[in-house]
Amino acid sequence: MRARLFAEENKKWWTLVAVAFGLFMIMLDNTVVNVALPSIGKDLKISISELEWIVTGYALVFAALLITGGKLADMFGRRKIFVIGLVVFSASSLACGLAPNAGFLIGARCAQGIGAALMNPATLSIITATFPPRQRGQAIGIWAGVSALALAIGPLVGGLIVDNIGWNWIFYVNVPIGILGIVVSQLVITESRDTSREQSIDLPGLLTSGLALFALSYGLIEGNAKGWASAEILGLFAVAAVLLVAFIVLESRQRLPMLDLSLFRIGSFVGANVVALLVSLGMFGVFFFVSLYVQNILGYSPTKAGAIFLPMTVLIILIAPIAGKMSDRIGGRWLMGGGMTLLGISLLFYQRIGLHSNFWTLLPALILGGIGMALTMSPMTSVAMASVPVDKAGVGSGVLNSFRQIGGALGIAVMGAILASYLHAPAQSPLGAQQYVDGLHAALLVSAGIAFAAAIVAIVLVRVSPAVEKAHVEAIPA
Repeated sequence: MRARLFAEENKKWWTLVAVAFGLFMIMLDNTVVNVALPSIGKDLKISISELEWIVTGYALVFAALLITGGKLADMFGRRKIFVIGLVVFSASSLACGLAPNAGFLIGARCAQGIGAALMNPATLSIITATFPPRQRGQAIGIWAGVSALALAIGPLVGGLIVDNIGWNWIFYVNVPIGILGIVVSQLVITESRDTSREQSIDLPGLLTSGLALFALSYGLIEGNAKGWASAEILGLFAVAAVLLVAFIVLESRQRLPMLDLSLFRIGSFVGANVVALLVSLGMFGVFFFVSLYVQNILGYSPTKAGAIFLPMTVLIILIAPIAGKMSDRIGGRWLMGGGMTLLGISLLFYQRIGLHSNFWTLLPALILGGIGMALTMSPMTSVAMASVPVDKAGVGSGVLNSFRQIGGALGIAVMGAILASYLHAPAQSPLGAQQYVDGLHAALLVSAGIAFAAAIVAIVLVRVSPAVEKAHVEAIPA
């Protein structure tokens, strides 16, 4: 009996290792590309807006299909969908590395987003189904630590690969990792699915939400070049608004909706998702545009540019699992509120950077940012997943990660629009460099305001004990 319990306990943690493989690949590709962008731009001769699409295309497809990925995982089996996602992601990574031009690379990155959308919600729902409540916060804390580590270490890994091998290899490296993840997943993950009621795929919801996100992002990215008052850009924003309203109306009337709107009766779930949206809205653009700043303005190599983020990386690795464990005991409300406040302060410190800054100028912002992200990410995830029933873990995870990816895609687009409004001189000229710095200051100031808003949202909406609130909400008829 004791031996069987020991084996089951071990298998749980090996399951966590298996999903961490896939998760690391997904999140790494959110930031590993950033330091390679100047090299990709020179090699494939592409513009800044196309560079933005290399990052945003991945994030948009990822976001648009995440809820569907969670639904598929609940319907057909979480392990099965996770492995299918690994296969798609690995194959499209190979295609990215072989890309001969910008269009091919953007298309392959969108295919990567499909694989990521199948994998990501399955990772959280597998953890939720595998670990009991007393261990779930710790397991999710490790999950969030791996996620944050991949996001933070991506620039360094990308820099080392670009400097020593070539930008193509930031994609090729996913292939052997993916194959290993497939093998381990088949060996250690126990299949699970939602057996509570009839399931179906909501195609109208998928189309309206996906097209709304695309129209909004395209308008933000291209607005400066085409004119914010142009018929095309205003039309895109109008289309995005109409499709978003249509999505909400459709979901409220569907018998089996893609997005279960009853989940949004849970204040803690709403709070965690809004914080997820805002933290990504504020931070994805930081990784993107600060990486360009240290290479194009300060003249750092890709490796040195990636190493800039190491202080943040180390702090996230050390603090995220501890924050996850603390959230089991005291709830996530004040951890998230404090973390987002620190993150906002860290973004204000970026106002000190200029044309001749160095690592020591950036260090205070990186330290505070690392602590703030670590304190926020694990409790945010724990709160969201503790607020939904276990049999809806896939959809709950899909919603949470959709909000994160939507925030990331829009964050790059919004920061890019603010920064682009300052750029009028040639990028290589002294005036062009100063305009980039001025635009970066303005964009990061907006990001700081977003972070402070997220702190308020966390404190107001997130409850100390989300599980108690969940029990009350589940008693409400759908």
